[in-house]
Amino acid sequence: MADGLTRRRVLQGAAVASGLLAARAAGARALEPALVGAPIAVSARPIPSFDPRDASHVRFGSLQYRSGVVLTSPFKGFGGLSGFRIARDGRAFTMISDKANWFTGRLTYSGTQVTGLADVRTAPMRGSDGNRITARGWYDSESLALDGAIAYVGLERVHRILRFDLGRGGIRALGEPIIIPPPIGNLPSNKGIEALIAVGEGQKLAGTLIAISERGLDAEGNILAFLIGGPTPGQFSVTRSNNFDISDATLLPSGDLLVLERKFSLLSGVGIRIRRIPLAAVAPGALVDGPAIFEADLGYEIDNMEGIDWHTADNGDIVLTMVSDDNFSMIQRTLLLQFTLVEE
Repeated sequence: MADGLTRRRVLQGAAVASGLLAARAAGARALEPALVGAPIAVSARPIPSFDPRDASHVRFGSLQYRSGVVLTSPFKGFGGLSGFRIARDGRAFTMISDKANWFTGRLTYSGTQVTGLADVRTAPMRGSDGNRITARGWYDSESLALDGAIAYVGLERVHRILRFDLGRGGIRALGEPIIIPPPIGNLPSNKGIEALIAVGEGQKLAGTLIAISERGLDAEGNILAFLIGGPTPGQFSVTRSNNFDISDATLLPSGDLLVLERKFSLLSGVGIRIRRIPLAAVAPGALVDGPAIFEADLGYEIDNMEGIDWHTADNGDIVLTMVSDDNFSMIQRTLLLQFTLVEE
């Protein structure tokens, strides 16, 4: 019985890994116009300074502010942005909202300053039956990973990860649940998988889908995370400190994870932080940690930051883009902020 279970897990892991590594070949396929979603208008207002008290203040830890915008749209479904991935040239993007909508388009620039979004299109996420996943009560689409043309979306409350082949169906592709480790099903209902990273070729753990919970805690009070597929599937933990929860993560070409975190309290308000954790430290059973390279509170131009990714600027700089989830609230904003990662 145990041998059969072991073989089954190995085969399941191999299937996920094979899908992750083979997906890039599908990315070159052209999409039919009917598959790219409905166009919507999105307006942008510039944020000239990350520190509204001092425009000359541009360096914040290991990040240097480049530019940012406040985004608004007459489309009522725009907002609640909880997952963000950008092309490595900093233009084409894919985003998801926590109400199970896709958004695609491209960033526009004036020189190095981001000016807004163009060619924005949207479509609801659909399940394998062709219906909107929200019809099943599958809300809280909180995490997004892209591996070539394959998208993985984590659903926080129902503890599922869906696989979409965007190369064949665009943002109207149908989502199929993948096999996930059983402990994911035991995560708190509103603190489940909040970050997904597809580890690409050339990196340690290539072929692995890394899934990090928002605040699912192990016996020592640290944040639970999972390695799905790949060479060494298993479970690990991320040190939790200062009441921060995980909101997203991205994997740099250097092999370091940047983990975006946020906290909220009625006394201190909202705070965000980025920690840098070496991928080399990630392994089944490991407890990983890393230094904070950026931290900000409501004295700066932040909101409920829930998405992070990187691209390479024309001069070779690594640029980080963060987006916020406004929770569809009148008192919150949808922000898109860009910083240069300063390597010292």
